[in-house]
Amino acid sequence: MNTPGSIVPADAKAVKQAARLLREGGVVAFPTETVYGLGADAFNPRAAARVFEIKNRPHFDPLIVHVSGRKQLRLLCEEPGPEAEKLMDLFWPGPLTLVLPKKESVPDIVTSGLPTVAVRMPAHDTALELIRKAKTPLAAPSANPFSYLSPTTAPHVAAQLGARVDLILDGGPCSVGVESTILDVSGGELVLLRSGGISVEEIEKALGRKVSLRAPDPDKVTAPGQLERHYSPRTPLRLVKRHEHAEPGPSAGLLCLRPPGKAPPFAHTEILSVSGDLREAAANLFQCLHRLDAAGLSVIYAEEVPDEGLGRAIMDRLRRAAKTAGGMNGTGSLRDK
Repeated sequence: MNTPGSIVPADAKAVKQAARLLREGGVVAFPTETVYGLGADAFNPRAAARVFEIKNRPHFDPLIVHVSGRKQLRLLCEEPGPEAEKLMDLFWPGPLTLVLPKKESVPDIVTSGLPTVAVRMPAHDTALELIRKAKTPLAAPSANPFSYLSPTTAPHVAAQLGARVDLILDGGPCSVGVESTILDVSGGELVLLRSGGISVEEIEKALGRKVSLRAPDPDKVTAPGQLERHYSPRTPLRLVKRHEHAEPGPSAGLLCLRPPGKAPPFAHTEILSVSGDLREAAANLFQCLHRLDAAGLSVIYAEEVPDEGLGRAIMDRLRRAAKTAGGMNGTGSLRDK
């Protein structure tokens, strides 16, 4: 028997053990293609409450529920509608969360009392097998303390949550590396609630109509990841237009999309993608930030990336990460010195 907080390879035996723990009201960390999730039985309010407690997550911030297929989806929501069905056909399993009208059987603690529920089907064999074996949808936010950097490896989970988690399934690094896109399809308008692993452009092309990009109301949280400050390292992070606008020094770190032409005198530099590929950059984002945060720096400078496609998701995370004390100036970024 493994002790709480143990990291175990996600083989058939470990998945079976994790599923049993979930059926008994336990909380298990597991891999998905986006980030590691902190899972509990979505129909067990006490188990869901443990997730909030472990993460120190405010109860007004709803949880995403993960399903293994359309059959489980029917347990959670009313009729999805033709556009939601089309998006599921195209992007499930995958990093797209749909906000749909919920059934009364879904506990209010999972949806923070909202009339909707956020649902997705992860594109990860271990996650899908775990959900099937648990025989229930899993309410699963990212497996990290609330507002801190999301975990993309099992050691990230262990370092941040430790023995508070009953078991950590190790499925290796996450392939997408940023959280799912959240799209509200519960009304007549399509509303982007969070940028993520599926770009707005892909969704608009699939449906043949525009998605509303209006900024979320911080006083009315309708989906995870909408709070102004989120995804934050403990080290202050500042956004810069280009790395030349940063202030290098013996305790300053730099996060760049591509390698800088001339190596600047920073204490620690992380490159998201040698070729500048935004998909690779997204997959590496949180791992790079974790390494910078562990380097004993006084400040991290993050160079902006193109705010389009997956770059929109990266910039969303960086802007929220910069909402720490001293992290941003009045304009929201350090574009000029």
